[in-house]
Amino acid sequence: MKNCGVLLMNLGSPDSTAVKDVRKYLMEFLMDSRVIDYPYIFRLLLVGGIIVPFRAAKSAEAYKKVWTKRGSPLIVITEDVQHELEKIIGVPVEISMRYANPTPKNALDNLLKKSPALEEVIGIPMYPHFAMSSYETAVEHVKKIHTKNKYPFSLKFIDPFYNDVNYIDALSASIQPFLEQSYDTILFSYHGLPERHLRKADPTKKHCLQSPDCCHTASPAHATCYRHQCIMTTELVAQKLKIPKEKTLLSFQSRLGREEWLKPYTAKLLEELPGLGIKKLLVVCPAFVSDCLETLEEMAMEGKKIFLEAGGESFTLIPCMNTNPAWIQKMKKFVEKSTVVA
Repeated sequence: MKNCGVLLMNLGSPDSTAVKDVRKYLMEFLMDSRVIDYPYIFRLLLVGGIIVPFRAAKSAEAYKKVWTKRGSPLIVITEDVQHELEKIIGVPVEISMRYANPTPKNALDNLLKKSPALEEVIGIPMYPHFAMSSYETAVEHVKKIHTKNKYPFSLKFIDPFYNDVNYIDALSASIQPFLEQSYDTILFSYHGLPERHLRKADPTKKHCLQSPDCCHTASPAHATCYRHQCIMTTELVAQKLKIPKEKTLLSFQSRLGREEWLKPYTAKLLEELPGLGIKKLLVVCPAFVSDCLETLEEMAMEGKKIFLEAGGESFTLIPCMNTNPAWIQKMKKFVEKSTVVA
């Protein structure tokens, strides 16, 4: 086996809840051409002139609601995962964020300091599903840093694991205890994407969103189709846990702007469900392996408020896998499988 290290790759958070730090973070995030894929000048005018000035203060207030004594929940949890994983795999583990800190360069430098004879780094993008605005941008960014700094070790990355038995088992284990309570429906809420991104990522340019059953029709496009992969995760977990199809729903949250995003929209669905007789709701967010602003504030606070004000009786957000021992053990298997394949 090669002398290896592991890099856990997540999205990132502002350095603090101060508006200036949130503004800096949003600029870096939204100016990524894989997130908002408009021409540079138009993107700069849109992000710097409209979105960030409007959202920075509001986002800062949202971060304040979930910030911990140790800092951003996303980063704190990723650090905890790092320590737990390092205990059981016997190789150095570092974390890096796509935006803000800690940077990939700092993480790769630290791995080299821990293991001067390092031969290979295994990157684990903490995104189960492929999207150019999450998995792809994280991987390409680390590749760029690796090449620029001429590190002596090689890089390899874990593929999106939306249907990997290890992920499905761990996710199912985290959901199982909540199924013991009374509920009408379990909602699988995934981070949203513009429909345009699916068409852009479709290598065939003629499959994604071209028919009602495109996600269940075999195609090479599925390797990079976020919608297909979210549907597969939902179906595999429901099958594993024997959840009846009529008690399962799927939706997409965090819409930004006015263009068409993947549907149904979570916020709209939460408002409609009580009127359809769904009063007791379980919610899980499988696109996130670590709790963050989108789960702790957008769903646990704002989503719950929408549902209850519309007439819902109970709203239970199932935590992300975070440092769940089953998840840590499954991540160990990702690393072991990667080193064996090498």
